[in-house]
Amino acid sequence: MIKLMTMGQVPESEIFARTEATADVSAPVAEIIRNVRERGDAALRDYCDRFDGGAPESLEASPAEIDGALASLDPDFLRVMRDAADNIRSFHEKQLKESYTVRPRPGVTLGQRVHPLEKVGLYVPGGTAPLFSSVLMGVVPAKIAGCREIVVATPAKGGRVAPEILAAARIGGADRVFKLGGAQAVAALAYGTESVPRVDKILGPGNAFVAEAKRQVFGKVAIDMIAGPSEILILADRSADPEFVAADLLSQAEHDKNASAVLVTDCEALARAVQAELERQIPQLSRREIARVSIDRNGKIIVTDDLDKAVEAANRIAPEHMEIYTESPMDYLEKVVNAGSVFVGGATPEPVGDYYAGCNHTLPTGGTARFSSPLSVDDFVKKSQYMYYEPAALLREGADIAFFAHREGLDGHAKSVERRLARWGK
Repeated sequence: MIKLMTMGQVPESEIFARTEATADVSAPVAEIIRNVRERGDAALRDYCDRFDGGAPESLEASPAEIDGALASLDPDFLRVMRDAADNIRSFHEKQLKESYTVRPRPGVTLGQRVHPLEKVGLYVPGGTAPLFSSVLMGVVPAKIAGCREIVVATPAKGGRVAPEILAAARIGGADRVFKLGGAQAVAALAYGTESVPRVDKILGPGNAFVAEAKRQVFGKVAIDMIAGPSEILILADRSADPEFVAADLLSQAEHDKNASAVLVTDCEALARAVQAELERQIPQLSRREIARVSIDRNGKIIVTDDLDKAVEAANRIAPEHMEIYTESPMDYLEKVVNAGSVFVGGATPEPVGDYYAGCNHTLPTGGTARFSSPLSVDDFVKKSQYMYYEPAALLREGADIAFFAHREGLDGHAKSVERRLARWGK
């Protein structure tokens, strides 16, 4: 049963703790990366045999396979997927930044240039629940950014990729799809093989092996984040419907046995009603075993004296997903500063953002919403800057620049300016 606790009566460490059953996988991941670097496609095929029930004939999904996947799916499902992609595109297009030039002083031109990353790799989990929605959430912003090549890697059980993932890749605009999962997929994208291109950045969630692989290849290639188990925190008052609150908590608890579902409320009656609703609803889920462990291990209901203290607790937890389910939810939105994505009002449950609204669902976890942001177009671009001084501008400002350099003890810096001043100042 979910834990029910009151602020002030329970040690803070227990209120804010996350319990995650983890094992150190650094050594086996390092071995997988080494093997892929040394043996390339041969190593990838071995891992497909070992982990996915057989190596596919080709590591890359062909256009014909993707066409077949689209043809096999329900037209209504494809319509909804295309509508979702349009919504994601509409939201993320506003994030695109332009290069700019400024002329702050006579003879001085400064600028910033925005460049798309050339090649990006998106990892898409394909285990207990193939996350085709994650394909759209990664591919669409990359396409908007202007990346030249967008590569998807996803596990292929028995050599077969879920048709929904292939369809999402086509609809989102991915260029290539590889039938690869786990740390070996990350290694292939980071270093390249005979078949898999080396990319500039690897993005997307995954299990402990994927997360550790991303950690180990960082520096050779960029990564988005080290994603942890799913999280939801619901801020609710007495106006909230306990049936809906329980259902929303379970929408994340069913993801993973290590997922975290938390209710923070100033109403003890609601807390107890939600506690009872969870016990009623869990047996009704197809993934009830996962949800049961998640709720028992990491589920919490925290009762506070008032909603302001509830918001304070929420900001300290810094959840991946946060619902505001109160009588006047917009009144509290401004007070929420640490959350990956905020769902405002009782008609905006978390799945609205997972699939359809248009905001990104790849979000910071594990309290990193204190300093991290949702996946966006910014993750698929890099910036460079430039400056141009006319000789007259350097003559005007050069003495100050050289003075600054001398004070740092870097005479070579100073002399590179002073030699010009000596010659041009005559």
